[in-house]
Amino acid sequence: MSTNDARNRAVTMKDVAAHAGVSRTAVSLVLNGRHDVTLASETRARVLQAAADLGYRPNAGARALAQQRSDWYGLVTEIVTAPFAVEVIKGAQDRASSDGKYLLIASTESDPVAESAAIERLLEQRVEGLIYAATWHRAVNVPEIAREVPTVLVNCFDAEGRYPAVVPDERAGGRRAAERLLAAGHRRIGFVNLDPGIPAAVGRREGFHAALREAGVEPDDLLEISGHATAHGGFDAAAELLELREPPTAIFCANDRMAMGAYDAIKERGLRIPRDIAVIGFDNQELISAYLRPALTTIALPFEQMGSVGVDLLAETTAGESTDTKIVTVDCPLLERSSV
Repeated sequence: MSTNDARNRAVTMKDVAAHAGVSRTAVSLVLNGRHDVTLASETRARVLQAAADLGYRPNAGARALAQQRSDWYGLVTEIVTAPFAVEVIKGAQDRASSDGKYLLIASTESDPVAESAAIERLLEQRVEGLIYAATWHRAVNVPEIAREVPTVLVNCFDAEGRYPAVVPDERAGGRRAAERLLAAGHRRIGFVNLDPGIPAAVGRREGFHAALREAGVEPDDLLEISGHATAHGGFDAAAELLELREPPTAIFCANDRMAMGAYDAIKERGLRIPRDIAVIGFDNQELISAYLRPALTTIALPFEQMGSVGVDLLAETTAGESTDTKIVTVDCPLLERSSV
């Protein structure tokens, strides 16, 4: 068979054996990396050259069946095109690649039926484990089918506590924001929070309050308003704070979209950032934080690192090194720009 004929269809080990003039067993030993069996170096070289000449590619499915492992992890997420999801994917993919693993990615668009179907398809590909990632930090109900392989949650946690999870350290992030404003000399600090009750709102508020109390500043309910995570809500909340008899000298917004709204409310009143009032955000949504004027100092959500740590946890679990359903928190760093 000519090289061109071989390339027109899937090349088999039998084809490589015929081209190299060796047995199929020898080809199998060479192409499967078996060095525990003695073969002449010349034979190995001929097999490798024949495989290159014919464009041989191993059958990953057959190899996975034979070895009961595929070198693939599955990643299931709601919206793969969301900026934060892309960072999770990059962190997971880079970490997996360093271990010789690869990712198969499935988008589910927040549809429980689609989630189960996506996981089923990934299991059909014999993935060794699953990363289940959410676009915002919350409790989730993972489809039962995910229990068939090791599974790690990223940016979310299992409502029933069955899976290990990696989440941002919301409390430390809220603390860091308050500490930065306190270090700049502010003592009357407004806080525009997310919707009450969600993990990010609870954690960021706890950390914010802890830092204030350690500095001898008692939290003031009059200075705390929910902006409901939107720019419009941030504008309204900041406007309300600025109308107080004793307005704050700084505002901590629990996400960057609300900070963007707060900027407009501040500027509408002829005030200057940071000379008249400081603003700090949370998330590091770069399309907002880096391009506001002045650029927004913010606390970054560590999506890329969470993806990487998720793969580390999954590797431990698939190797049988850990069966803990622990929750690992990842630090949220301060990104200094120009608004404080």
